[in-house]
Amino acid sequence: MEHTPSSETESALRDDRESLLFSALVGAVASVVLSPLPGSTVLGGAVAGYLTGSDRELGVKSGAVSGLFVSLVGVVLGVVVLGFFSVFAIGVGPRGFGLGVLGIAVVALFFLAVLLVYTVGLGALGGYLGAYLHEEFA
Repeated sequence: MEHTPSSETESALRDDRESLLFSALVGAVASVVLSPLPGSTVLGGAVAGYLTGSDRELGVKSGAVSGLFVSLVGVVLGVVVLGFFSVFAIGVGPRGFGLGVLGIAVVALFFLAVLLVYTVGLGALGGYLGAYLHEEFA
């Protein structure tokens, strides 16, 4: 026999996903707005985790998704900056230093990996702290 979940279960799952994405988006906006401050990714993750409630697992997930959204902003800025400086790196003469297309791709992938570890990891940490604060003070 096929098991079909009740409509209450489906609506609860849909609400949790929407709540998680909404709180992650709010956390990402908070991270970008607070970006001049050190640890802004942790603060944005904490906002996302606090908004999801006292469930620490959901807090970690929403903080990590918030960090992923922030990394998308970083990727866009990185592409613009790398695109600007790659013109100079490729156009260097034979005796000068130039990375070339492959070198630029390697540098870009390295910085992308570092950016993802930084934003997603610290966002998840902030999500855990936000869920903990919601549990303690709300």
